[in-house]
Amino acid sequence: MQRNEIVLVLDFGSQYTQLIARRIREIGVYSEIHPYNIPLSKIKEIDPKSIIFSGGPSNVYQKNAPKLSPEIYKLNIPILGICYGLQLIAHQLGGEVDRSAKREYGKVQLFIDDISDLFFNFEKQTNVWMSHGDALIKLPSGFEKIAHTNNSPFCVIRDESRKIYGVQFHPEVIHTEKGIEIIRNFVLRICGCKSDWSTESFIKQKTVEIRNVVGSGKVICALSGGVDSSVLAVMMHKAIGDTLFCFHIDNGLMRKDESEEVVRRFKDEYKINLDYIDASKIFLERLKGVENPELKRKIIGHTFIDIFEEEARKLGDIDFLAQGTLYPDAIESQSFKGPSATIKSHHNVGGLPEKMKLKLIEPLRELFKDEVRAVGSELGLPHDLLYRHPFPGPGLAVRIIGEITIDKLEILRNADYIFIEELKISQLYDLIWQAFAVLLPVQSVGVMGDERTYENVIALRAVTSVDGMTADWFRMPQEILEKISSRIINEVTGVNRVVYDISSKPPATIEWE
Repeated sequence: MQRNEIVLVLDFGSQYTQLIARRIREIGVYSEIHPYNIPLSKIKEIDPKSIIFSGGPSNVYQKNAPKLSPEIYKLNIPILGICYGLQLIAHQLGGEVDRSAKREYGKVQLFIDDISDLFFNFEKQTNVWMSHGDALIKLPSGFEKIAHTNNSPFCVIRDESRKIYGVQFHPEVIHTEKGIEIIRNFVLRICGCKSDWSTESFIKQKTVEIRNVVGSGKVICALSGGVDSSVLAVMMHKAIGDTLFCFHIDNGLMRKDESEEVVRRFKDEYKINLDYIDASKIFLERLKGVENPELKRKIIGHTFIDIFEEEARKLGDIDFLAQGTLYPDAIESQSFKGPSATIKSHHNVGGLPEKMKLKLIEPLRELFKDEVRAVGSELGLPHDLLYRHPFPGPGLAVRIIGEITIDKLEILRNADYIFIEELKISQLYDLIWQAFAVLLPVQSVGVMGDERTYENVIALRAVTSVDGMTADWFRMPQEILEKISSRIINEVTGVNRVVYDISSKPPATIEWE
């Protein structure tokens, strides 16, 4: 994954901006996302091979609509504007955008007028995904149309001499039938980029960088056993060996047998320096009586830092902290000041480094999740680890609604274990983005044998998703649900009722807390 060539994506607030960068990377070219108002001097410093303007929610004729310096069009590099990006190009270069044009949303048939470059190897018609309320009605000087729809006469435009292109639809979404081909034609054919960004070259490059940065210093790393921290630990160990010191902190909120598996795999199998810290008593003491989910998260986060600091001090002088921050983490954190709303301040962005005065190493910071999995596979990590479902940082604390107790944790662990085990047996696990059990703060009447019971309710949640931003409930086969419910009620003491959550995100969230 060498970065000799970079395609720069400028974010104007589109919900699809990350998809643009991911599609470019899928064809073997490195891409970075930056806010639209990045200084021109910084763009020149990055020296991109080309620039893509994302879509966005604004209207170009609004007073405070995001704009660009006209100098960007004089950089003599190819530019592609998508949706709002097309309208901005036209608006800034003398065209006209109509606010009262007929809106287009969803799948629309595109009629291609020229198949020489952007639509090379296309038929004359294809289906694309539209999402706009404005439309270009007058071309800027020097531009020509190369595709249209029934409602958008200038749906795709170009200035061939300056290599400036605009498309009204979204080629980055899967609903545009040959969207990846459009992006490939732009990036490879028009921009002349080489398709040479690979996991193998990324690992080689990062290994050298890590060794050069660390030198003879010591590095510590929190190893939860999740995908990101696991890939990080194995990559760091490959680069610096025994000068890496990992901690696995068991907060008492892990799934059944999870901590034991982490120790077995990374300490015994991969021979990584790993200290197992059983801090479950401390966490559960601090969480006693706490019901508010946000307070739970804060207590868990602060306690983790306290224990991590204490254990790190035992090692003496430490120079670096390795974190598994990913590219979406950085984009979504406060450090990214684009027009998109800040989604969250991610737990891997900030926190420990500032408090502990350590130099930060984030070798995965340039990668999306699927790329991390590809790197992990190249490093030899097994499929079951790389494709495990997401697990929240606070663990089972946010899956027990209300106060956390040892008894409740035992009930939830056993129910969750049965649920996941049955999904794997029935080969449904890999079809699901995330599946888990939730212990509800209610009890219900039941009958077991000849006796009346008044026991706990378990809710099962399984969703499909691409990135976790939206999700749909998984249509579980009834016979599988029946088997799971029967096993939980019969094998988990204290449960007499199982329900299945059929709400999607939005309006619900994936987790219950």
